[in-house]
Amino acid sequence: MTHRPDELYVLDEQAAEGLHEPVLLVALDGYVDAGNGVALAIRHLLGSGDPDGRPEPAGDVVATFDVDALLDYRSRRPPLVYVDGAFTSYARPQLLVRRIRDRAGTDYLVLTGPEPDLHWERFCADVADLVQKLGVRLTVNLLAIPMAVPHTRPAGMSRHSSRPGLVESNEAWMGTISVPGHVSGLLEYRFGELGLPAIGLAAHVPHYLARSDHPVTAQRLLQALQETTGLALEADELNSAIGQFDAQLAVELSGNEEVAQVVTALEQQYDAFISANGRSLLAPSEAMPTADELAAQVEKFLADQE
Repeated sequence: MTHRPDELYVLDEQAAEGLHEPVLLVALDGYVDAGNGVALAIRHLLGSGDPDGRPEPAGDVVATFDVDALLDYRSRRPPLVYVDGAFTSYARPQLLVRRIRDRAGTDYLVLTGPEPDLHWERFCADVADLVQKLGVRLTVNLLAIPMAVPHTRPAGMSRHSSRPGLVESNEAWMGTISVPGHVSGLLEYRFGELGLPAIGLAAHVPHYLARSDHPVTAQRLLQALQETTGLALEADELNSAIGQFDAQLAVELSGNEEVAQVVTALEQQYDAFISANGRSLLAPSEAMPTADELAAQVEKFLADQE
């Protein structure tokens, strides 16, 4: 059966009017987001810095995807609110592309919502169609993955792309590994086949903080986006949240000898690697995990989430 491009989405041409070679950020919920780093970064970009978020995020909706065709509601049941004998509201899932403006006045696009359960190939084809219609100059996929690294050392970032030359890759040491399939990864792969520029940014999160809200990860993703795209994303506005998190974490570590020992062991491993190698391939002064460790950490995190 052939699939007609744009079958899964509706484009608001008025909302898209005047776009000039925008960047598209892809931040889908459902695969891996250690420390909720991607969610925190997107919440910041959509104009909500508080934990509860705003009822209506910033930005005009440029495109709306057909969630009924893409989601398995029984695997991720949307909440219904029941009050005094009646259902009063329903949190309908939304898969949207919003038009946002950075502090320098540059428009860019953000694709958010649940990762599709169904029709991955059709979804990727439609995103590619939308990218070409809107003249998107670069698509950036965002992830945050758990790693065996200490929070007391500089955070790492894996970078990869749909074609050579888009980013300075630091993954040559990793060799060949197999990780769980995900739509953003498939999207990058299909874009490579189509000759469309796409990159992936995966922030490294200490595995023992993977289930906490980790604003350091959100800031690191925003900084990497700024460096890669030139957008002005106000990453420094997260400094206050990072200070509060660091203070709370210090208190928790002081009262938990077991976790403190884990951190100390990771620091020793990190420092030994730096001492032996002089520098890291991941980031300035960061320890290098093995390919097996990376795959194992991702799979363990996904299993814990389930």
